[in-house]
Amino acid sequence: MNEPAPDRTLMKLRMPTPSRILLGSALVATLVVVGCKKEETPAPEVTVQAEHPEQGAISEHITADAILAPLAQAAIQPKIAAPVKKFYVQRGAKVKEGQLLAVLENADLIGGAQDNKGAYEAAQAAYATATKAQLPEDVQKAETDFAQAKANLDLNTSIVNNRKQLFSEGAIPGRDLDTAQAALVQAQAAYDTAAKHLESMQKVNREAELKTAQGQLTSAEGKYKAAAAQVSYTEIRSPIDGVVTDRPLYAGETPAGGSPLITVMDTSSLLAKAHIAQTLAQQMKLGDEASLAVPGVAHPVPAKVTLISPALDPGSTTIEIWLKADNKKGALKVGTPVKVLITGRTVKNALKLPVSSILTAEDGSKSVMVIGSDSTAQKKTVQTGIQDGDDIQITQGLTTSDMVITTGAYGLDKGTKVKIGKADEDEDKPAADKGGDKD
Repeated sequence: MNEPAPDRTLMKLRMPTPSRILLGSALVATLVVVGCKKEETPAPEVTVQAEHPEQGAISEHITADAILAPLAQAAIQPKIAAPVKKFYVQRGAKVKEGQLLAVLENADLIGGAQDNKGAYEAAQAAYATATKAQLPEDVQKAETDFAQAKANLDLNTSIVNNRKQLFSEGAIPGRDLDTAQAALVQAQAAYDTAAKHLESMQKVNREAELKTAQGQLTSAEGKYKAAAAQVSYTEIRSPIDGVVTDRPLYAGETPAGGSPLITVMDTSSLLAKAHIAQTLAQQMKLGDEASLAVPGVAHPVPAKVTLISPALDPGSTTIEIWLKADNKKGALKVGTPVKVLITGRTVKNALKLPVSSILTAEDGSKSVMVIGSDSTAQKKTVQTGIQDGDDIQITQGLTTSDMVITTGAYGLDKGTKVKIGKADEDEDKPAADKGGDKD
């Protein structure tokens, strides 16, 4: 079969011509240029917040949590176990030091004390008799016997001397001289005995009898005082001025061993006891002004630092401090959790910034991001001082002319184009306005 001849017009359209080749090349170049222009689109600006450093006074404020405690407290526990005979105060009563609060049953103890008192008085009388009557009489008798023995010895000595003279003259026989000499020997023996007895009475016997009488008196006195102390233990008295905060029992009940019968607190002033870091405690001193933020109290309550512990707490390695606040009106309650605010160092003419401006590196160095004259972010190393809430002192690295990024500096690269605006400005813009690609 013979095939039909090809259409020459169609062949002409399919065949490339120089003009068609040039047109296609131009189209491809145009597309390439358009693509290049899209890749060279400038990076978008980052919206940040910034401000100049402010110059003014800044004070260091130390904050901590604390619990209000009484100035003094006495949880009174009876020293003896006995039922309560009578209470003289109710909870909430104001009491004075030494005031009688309650009495325990004590009839048996009072009887024992009276018995011991009688024995003590008898021992006192016996001691007086021994020291003022009996002992002097014994000593006096010994002294009389000694004097008589001495007189008898002197007489017999004189007789012997006289008879010796007479015997030498031949006036008396030798028998009379021997009799006188024998009597002298007996008188000498009696004298020696009386002298030793007197010495014994004056030294040994007198001292022993006095010690015996004194010992009996001391023993009786001790028993009486012990019995009287037992009676006094049944009288419960307040050791401090204060307010009765707890009285759990009623008359007739016996307090359990180790349990308080009455609790008295001195709440005229309260103590806020807090624990703070050692570095902060080293900047404080006794008498520093402070204030307490108390729940339910509209205004801060003034206080003063009254104690800074000289040793670290072994458990938390912190320092315990006490702050004293006046409570004569009774507005503050023991056990209330409070926030402590202590005013420390103050610098009157300080350069300060918001704490959010500070960037801290891993090595502890601090820096900020400032906006340069070309609207790019630049990093500056700074040194800081006192921090007061949201403000921090800049001691080196900045001047009041620097524009410091306060929000948005974290993660910002050096040289990034920035502009100052609200924090949510970028979020409010549609995607097409943020420099994103269009589909």
